[in-house]
Amino acid sequence: MPAVVELAQNSLGLFSLQYILGLQNSSQPLFSTTSYFRDAVEARYVPNAGFLEDVVFGDPALSQPPADELSDVIEENVEEKTELLSVGGQMAEAVEELTAGVSNVLKVSESAIEEDKSKDEKEEHVMTIEEIDALLDKCLLQALHTSVKDKDLPMPGSTLWSHHVLPSRPSGTTLDIKKSSHKKLSKWLQSKASAGLISAKEDKHKKEIMLLGINRGHPDYTSFRPEKRPKEPTEQRDTNNPSPSNATHAGKSQLEVVEIYKPTAHVNPIFISLGADTSRYYSASEASDVVFSYVEKENLVKPTDKSKVVLDAILCDALYKGAIKKGGAYPAEIHKRDIGQTFLGRMQIHHHVARGSDSVLTKGTIKSIQIMTERRQGNKKVTRVSGLESFLLDADSLASELQKKFACSTTIAELPGKKGHEVLVQGGVIDDLARHLVEHYGIPKRYIEVLDKTKK
Repeated sequence: MPAVVELAQNSLGLFSLQYILGLQNSSQPLFSTTSYFRDAVEARYVPNAGFLEDVVFGDPALSQPPADELSDVIEENVEEKTELLSVGGQMAEAVEELTAGVSNVLKVSESAIEEDKSKDEKEEHVMTIEEIDALLDKCLLQALHTSVKDKDLPMPGSTLWSHHVLPSRPSGTTLDIKKSSHKKLSKWLQSKASAGLISAKEDKHKKEIMLLGINRGHPDYTSFRPEKRPKEPTEQRDTNNPSPSNATHAGKSQLEVVEIYKPTAHVNPIFISLGADTSRYYSASEASDVVFSYVEKENLVKPTDKSKVVLDAILCDALYKGAIKKGGAYPAEIHKRDIGQTFLGRMQIHHHVARGSDSVLTKGTIKSIQIMTERRQGNKKVTRVSGLESFLLDADSLASELQKKFACSTTIAELPGKKGHEVLVQGGVIDDLARHLVEHYGIPKRYIEVLDKTKK
């Protein structure tokens, strides 16, 4: 900005210089004398207006200034011209510098634009379905080598995906199972099971595919070389300065549903032999650690086949007593991939549900949320949602919220047998309601059951 102001200030000097230079190059003399003629009547010299050209005389007193004054005038004009020339030269240099600076800025801007374009082109690269499938397989093998342990099995497919497969992807890449040829996580894991890399099975009780075992002798597994990658830091919310959206999300979506197991009379001898507490609750991985610790303590791994465990009397009773039909033979050994799931099946499952400061412990299976749409008189649709108490949802608050969201009337009714309350929403909003519970309240999809009775 100062250079522009200086340029504007010096512009008048440049124009003055150009005027003087033009005047110097013209035929007009810098100093001229006025022509006079002698008037005989008035006896004096009168300026010649041009109509008495033949009697023009120059007035000796006025035709030119004295010699010393003329020299001073000439010197002053020369000095002024010299100063104007120097100012003009300095201004020309300033203009050149300013022009060079502008050109450099333009070059830098052009290079920055070109870099941005190249970055955008790289970012706009869309992976093909074949590339996504190859990346999925690579991430699975990376996870099986680095983070998935046999003692963690069986493992829900959602846990495998979120805690192992996604963290194993290369930095700067995204992974979306819906953009692959499999479209669903269950189909992808079933295809890997068909190839013999893993063993997986759909759990009808949990309505989710489970990873049961890993074939670490599979050619794909043995030929893969895992990469050493730093762990990616997990995203953290700014708790000191939360935004309204974060506050809403935290208040509604921080739902934790954890499966825990309590020892029963079948497995108590295993816990007692290890000095473990039989009255506390254990997670799936902790319970698997207990049975594998017992196997290691008693040295029950089969010497000729390290993938199998020989059953002693205590472990055999813990896994199969009362489960084998009368007259049936008890197995003498078990595969390592099956021992964890079998041991958990002999314990009492519980579900711990927590939302903020509220929590509830449910024995056995947790009741899912049921959403049903049906027709009533006048061909009107109504959507009913129940099972909210299992996930610490208040029916009154939900009804008021849904009334505003869907711009319809809502009512609350008590279920028969005092088993809780249900919310009735006018209209067929079964899909939108299920999506709202998942996105705003964090309800896992596997705990939501939908039934549309209006479809034929």
